[in-house]
Amino acid sequence: MQNETKNRFFLVVVDETEELHQALHFACARAKSIDANIALVYVITPNDFGHWASVNALMREEAREQAEEIIKSYSDYANRFTGKTPLVYIREGETTDQILQLIEEEEQICQLVLGANTKSDSAGPIVNYITGKGAARCKIPVVIVPGNLTDAQIEALC
Repeated sequence: MQNETKNRFFLVVVDETEELHQALHFACARAKSIDANIALVYVITPNDFGHWASVNALMREEAREQAEEIIKSYSDYANRFTGKTPLVYIREGETTDQILQLIEEEEQICQLVLGANTKSDSAGPIVNYITGKGAARCKIPVVIVPGNLTDAQIEALC
Protein backbone atom coordinates (compact mmCIF):
# COMPACT_ATOMS: atom_id res chain seq x y z
CA MET A 1 0.00 0.00 0.00
CA GLN A 2 2.88 2.34 0.71
CA ASN A 3 3.95 2.52 -2.95
CA GLU A 4 0.36 3.25 -3.96
CA THR A 5 0.09 6.22 -1.59
CA LYS A 6 3.49 7.86 -2.17
CA ASN A 7 2.20 9.83 -5.14
CA ARG A 8 -1.29 10.45 -3.77
CA PHE A 9 -2.28 13.86 -2.47
CA PHE A 10 -4.86 15.13 0.00
CA LEU A 11 -6.14 18.49 -1.28
CA VAL A 12 -6.82 21.26 1.25
CA VAL A 13 -8.39 24.58 0.29
CA VAL A 14 -6.52 27.51 1.83
CA ASP A 15 -8.80 30.39 2.74
CA GLU A 16 -9.37 32.74 5.66
CA THR A 17 -11.78 30.52 7.60
CA GLU A 18 -11.15 29.36 11.16
CA GLU A 19 -11.82 25.73 10.25
CA LEU A 20 -8.92 25.64 7.78
CA HIS A 21 -6.62 24.61 10.63
CA GLN A 22 -8.67 21.50 11.39
CA ALA A 23 -8.83 20.49 7.73
CA LEU A 24 -5.09 20.95 7.25
CA HIS A 25 -4.19 19.22 10.51
CA PHE A 26 -6.38 16.23 9.60
CA ALA A 27 -4.94 16.03 6.08
CA CYS A 28 -1.37 16.22 7.40
CA ALA A 29 -1.96 13.60 10.09
CA ARG A 30 -3.64 11.27 7.63
CA ALA A 31 -0.99 11.79 4.94
CA LYS A 32 1.80 11.18 7.43
CA SER A 33 0.17 7.98 8.68
CA ILE A 34 -0.01 6.45 5.18
CA ASP A 35 3.04 8.14 3.61
CA ALA A 36 0.93 10.26 1.27
CA ASN A 37 1.31 13.95 0.43
CA ILE A 38 -0.48 17.27 0.78
CA ALA A 39 -1.64 19.64 -1.95
CA LEU A 40 -2.82 23.15 -1.13
CA VAL A 41 -4.97 25.38 -3.31
CA TYR A 42 -5.70 29.06 -2.85
CA VAL A 43 -8.26 30.58 -5.19
CA ILE A 44 -8.13 34.29 -5.96
CA THR A 45 -11.58 35.63 -6.69
CA PRO A 46 -11.20 38.10 -9.55
CA ASN A 47 -12.29 41.72 -9.20
CA ASP A 48 -13.83 43.35 -12.23
CA PHE A 49 -12.30 46.71 -13.08
CA GLY A 50 -12.50 46.08 -16.81
CA HIS A 51 -12.55 49.72 -17.82
CA TRP A 52 -9.50 50.47 -15.65
CA ALA A 53 -7.02 47.94 -16.98
CA SER A 54 -4.03 49.29 -15.05
CA VAL A 55 -5.97 49.21 -11.77
CA ASN A 56 -7.14 45.67 -12.53
CA ALA A 57 -3.58 44.52 -13.30
CA LEU A 58 -2.26 46.07 -10.09
CA MET A 59 -5.05 44.51 -8.02
CA ARG A 60 -4.40 41.08 -9.57
CA GLU A 61 -0.69 41.38 -8.83
CA GLU A 62 -1.37 42.39 -5.22
CA ALA A 63 -3.88 39.56 -4.81
CA ARG A 64 -1.31 37.09 -6.16
CA GLU A 65 1.37 38.34 -3.77
CA GLN A 66 -1.04 38.09 -0.85
CA ALA A 67 -2.05 34.57 -1.92
CA GLU A 68 1.60 33.49 -2.10
CA GLU A 69 2.25 34.88 1.38
CA ILE A 70 -0.82 33.19 2.89
CA ILE A 71 -0.26 29.82 1.26
CA LYS A 72 3.44 29.81 2.23
CA SER A 73 2.64 29.74 5.94
CA TYR A 74 0.31 26.76 5.47
CA SER A 75 2.83 25.07 3.18
CA ASP A 76 5.48 25.48 5.89
CA TYR A 77 3.08 23.99 8.45
CA ALA A 78 2.40 20.97 6.23
CA ASN A 79 6.11 20.51 5.57
CA ARG A 80 6.96 20.58 9.29
CA PHE A 81 4.15 18.14 10.10
CA THR A 82 4.67 15.59 7.32
CA GLY A 83 8.33 16.09 6.46
CA LYS A 84 7.34 16.60 2.82
CA THR A 85 6.96 19.71 0.72
CA PRO A 86 3.33 20.05 -0.37
CA LEU A 87 2.19 20.86 -3.87
CA VAL A 88 0.92 24.43 -4.04
CA TYR A 89 -1.66 25.76 -6.48
CA ILE A 90 -2.78 29.35 -6.80
CA ARG A 91 -5.72 29.70 -9.15
CA GLU A 92 -7.96 32.54 -10.19
CA GLY A 93 -11.71 32.31 -10.68
CA GLU A 94 -14.80 31.13 -8.89
CA THR A 95 -13.64 29.06 -5.90
CA THR A 96 -15.70 25.89 -6.25
CA ASP A 97 -15.22 25.75 -10.02
CA GLN A 98 -11.45 26.06 -9.62
CA ILE A 99 -11.33 23.36 -6.94
CA LEU A 100 -13.31 20.91 -9.07
CA GLN A 101 -11.31 21.78 -12.19
CA LEU A 102 -8.05 21.14 -10.31
CA ILE A 103 -9.34 17.75 -9.14
CA GLU A 104 -10.20 16.86 -12.75
CA GLU A 105 -6.76 17.97 -14.00
CA GLU A 106 -4.57 16.35 -11.34
CA GLU A 107 -5.04 12.59 -11.12
CA GLN A 108 -2.76 12.26 -8.09
CA ILE A 109 -5.27 14.16 -5.92
CA CYS A 110 -7.15 11.35 -4.17
CA GLN A 111 -9.17 13.16 -1.52
CA LEU A 112 -10.56 16.63 -0.80
CA VAL A 113 -10.35 17.65 2.86
CA LEU A 114 -12.60 20.51 3.96
CA GLY A 115 -13.21 22.12 7.33
CA ALA A 116 -16.80 22.67 8.42
CA ASN A 117 -17.92 25.79 10.22
CA THR A 118 -19.46 24.66 13.52
CA LYS A 119 -20.35 28.15 14.75
CA SER A 120 -23.13 28.75 12.25
CA ASP A 121 -26.17 27.08 10.71
CA SER A 122 -24.14 26.63 7.52
CA ALA A 123 -21.05 24.44 7.21
CA GLY A 124 -19.65 27.01 4.78
CA PRO A 125 -20.08 27.83 1.10
CA ILE A 126 -17.53 25.33 -0.22
CA VAL A 127 -18.84 22.45 1.91
CA ASN A 128 -22.43 23.32 0.97
CA TYR A 129 -21.63 23.40 -2.74
CA ILE A 130 -19.46 20.26 -2.83
CA THR A 131 -22.02 18.24 -0.87
CA GLY A 132 -24.92 19.64 -2.89
CA LYS A 133 -24.84 20.76 -6.52
CA GLY A 134 -21.13 20.04 -6.94
CA ALA A 135 -21.28 16.43 -5.75
CA ALA A 136 -21.83 15.12 -9.27
CA ARG A 137 -18.68 16.89 -10.51
CA CYS A 138 -16.43 15.82 -7.64
CA LYS A 139 -14.76 12.56 -8.67
CA ILE A 140 -12.94 11.87 -5.40
CA PRO A 141 -13.98 11.27 -1.78
CA VAL A 142 -14.57 14.35 0.36
CA VAL A 143 -13.68 14.44 4.05
CA ILE A 144 -15.39 17.11 6.12
CA VAL A 145 -13.61 17.88 9.38
CA PRO A 146 -15.68 19.65 12.05
CA GLY A 147 -14.15 23.00 12.93
CA ASN A 148 -14.53 22.39 16.67
CA LEU A 149 -12.13 19.43 16.91
CA THR A 150 -8.85 19.84 18.76
CA ASP A 151 -5.54 18.70 17.29
CA ALA A 152 -5.51 15.78 19.76
CA GLN A 153 -9.00 14.70 18.71
CA ILE A 154 -7.99 14.87 15.05
CA GLU A 155 -4.82 12.85 15.62
CA ALA A 156 -6.82 10.18 17.47
CA LEU A 157 -8.94 9.79 14.33
CA CYS A 158 -5.95 9.31 12.06
